[in-house]
Amino acid sequence: MSSAPQTAVLREVTVDAPIDQAFAVFTARFGDFKPAEHNLLQVAIEETVFEPWVGGHIYDRGVDGSVCRWARVLAFEPPHRVVFTWDISPQWQLEPDPTRTSEVEVTFVSESAGRTCVQLKHRHLDRHGAGWSAVSEGVADDEGWPVYLTRFTDLLAGGR
Repeated sequence: MSSAPQTAVLREVTVDAPIDQAFAVFTARFGDFKPAEHNLLQVAIEETVFEPWVGGHIYDRGVDGSVCRWARVLAFEPPHRVVFTWDISPQWQLEPDPTRTSEVEVTFVSESAGRTCVQLKHRHLDRHGAGWSAVSEGVADDEGWPVYLTRFTDLLAGGR
């Protein structure tokens, strides 16, 4: 029996890295752990860019130069917190209406000089309207945020 979709998805990992490093890798190297198959472009992704300022975007640039801006940066507070929108509809297409997008908040909490707890909360999933449960289920699935956080942890550990 599966549980009902949630309007917020929570995930957490603890990494063996100081808080400054964990935040910097999560933002500056986002494309190094984002799965290449998570792609709304018609071509392969050349790079994923996380613009490190409020009002910036997270976007994919295709090998042909095309660009897909799929998130907007709402808060950028190194090394403690970053918030960005999820501008992807339940049909896994860009959502042009900002009132129909959800938010991802990532907080970084220092546990010691060399360990950081990274807490990811994808909230307001019901803002996506009809079919929002598909977004909730997709980001909660093992191939959603869990794969991002596993690859992020591996990247910090030198595994990628």
